[in-house]
Amino acid sequence: MEGSRTVLVVDDDVSIVELMTDFLENDGFRVESATSASDALTVLEHAPVDCILLDVMMPGQTGFDLCKQIRADRDVPILFLSARDADMDKIRGLGIGGDDYIVKSASPAEVVARVKAVLRRMNSKYSNRQMALDYGELIVSPSAREVRVSGKLVSLTPKEYELIFLFTQHPRRVFTYEYLIDLFWSGVGDKHTVRVHIARIREKIERDPNAPEFIVNVWGVGYRFEGIPR
Repeated sequence: MEGSRTVLVVDDDVSIVELMTDFLENDGFRVESATSASDALTVLEHAPVDCILLDVMMPGQTGFDLCKQIRADRDVPILFLSARDADMDKIRGLGIGGDDYIVKSASPAEVVARVKAVLRRMNSKYSNRQMALDYGELIVSPSAREVRVSGKLVSLTPKEYELIFLFTQHPRRVFTYEYLIDLFWSGVGDKHTVRVHIARIREKIERDPNAPEFIVNVWGVGYRFEGIPR
């Protein structure tokens, strides 16, 4: 898989770019690099990229700002690589569409392993070309990665789509906070991270987000999808 994958490494520290390039290429990845947000956008305009390893603190535009700009029109996995290890930074990074948040104290080998894990998960999602999941007012189309409510297309972040896709694949199954954190945030999120994402999804798919009909709370445990398939 790695031989056909390209990772964009974005960091204003050239030594980190060179280090991660060496480790990624040694594992069979192709690597593009950038030392600023503007350079990264230029690369994205001209090169097909399968994954982005993104520093947070860069001069000018931050990694958080760049992530939001990329998420506006691209579904490429983004892993933050940052010296900042505060929980609020991790929650913010994941909340705006990051697929993982790695503190720079991690070894390069661990970073490569987490890049592989995110790519495997995304590859599994994309390769699962099923018929539309029809729950009446709510329809999920895996082949197009689209969600419609009462016929209207819903604008979702990649993470929000993946959560809805998981729930609609397994109606009535209880997903614990711990399971969701481990699956989508590689152990760096917490219950608050999950609640924020579910609240945003409810705002987009529920008639009354305060009285949800699709994604309901299992108090103290997690969430369950209550839709009835057609």
